[in-house]
Amino acid sequence: MPDVVIAFFGLGLLAGLLKSDLRVPESTYETLSILLMLTLGLKGGMALHGHTDQLSFAELGLVIGLGLAIPLALYPILKKVVRLSQSDAISIAAHYGSVSAGTFAVVYAMTEQLGWPLKPETTLYLVLLELPSIIVMLWLYRRLNRDKTGGSGNILLEALTSRGVILLGGGVLIGWGYGAEGLASLSPVLMQGFKTLLALFLLEMGLCTARVCAPLPLSHWRLLVFAAITPFVLAWVGIITGHALGLPAGSTLVLAGLCASASYIAAPAAIRAAIPSANIGVAMLASLGVTFPINLLIGLNLYRQWVAWIYGL
Repeated sequence: MPDVVIAFFGLGLLAGLLKSDLRVPESTYETLSILLMLTLGLKGGMALHGHTDQLSFAELGLVIGLGLAIPLALYPILKKVVRLSQSDAISIAAHYGSVSAGTFAVVYAMTEQLGWPLKPETTLYLVLLELPSIIVMLWLYRRLNRDKTGGSGNILLEALTSRGVILLGGGVLIGWGYGAEGLASLSPVLMQGFKTLLALFLLEMGLCTARVCAPLPLSHWRLLVFAAITPFVLAWVGIITGHALGLPAGSTLVLAGLCASASYIAAPAAIRAAIPSANIGVAMLASLGVTFPINLLIGLNLYRQWVAWIYGL
């Protein structure tokens, strides 16, 4: 049986497809997403507490490199094979180079349930992969269109001050500074209630996926095929990278899940503001409508089997 939180995603998806009147209030969804990202940051910071001297900057640098390389590699495929316009190809490459906080939360919970070892800095992978792809693809868009207005510093500032980065980065700093003992008073609500928060968040994600996919726009069949196949290819990029770096099995599984995911929060906001001609609806169809459910319902369990095979578990 898959993790119980996946069942909540399935429930939301089914309710949406059946046109149920089930709704998660927007204010509740906003609260859940804030608590979820903050808790993930705190978990990572608590793991780093007392272990900062063990950080490998070469490892973190290579993770950043993945965030730059993946969207640049996907762009020509989206442009020439999927046959998207320049704006949409850049937009969707940025979405797939960036990552999904929801997928990260699920795969992180999976590794904890399996008892697989995680390096203290594993939570940092989420931030390190989310930002570079957005920045490099917006730079590419401006370069291809010879747009000299607004330097890369503006893009960097917008990315660094986004809600997700502030919550995750701030949570890491707080968790790192206070440790498990200092955060003991918050543990019953945030740490022990993490899976409850995740289950409710995924219920809303199931409803969102149904809204994006109903009806399924078959005119975009090339993009749908891309969105269905790409996660499995990118998961192997994460697995090979993690194994080559000598990461423990848990960290490799998290890295594989992140590489296989696509952003549906940070990237749409950044692209909508910077590339008005990009069709954000098409990007959401691919990332949230296809890739996200495939990862949750099929992919993560398969990636777990691949990692277990590679590591002999």
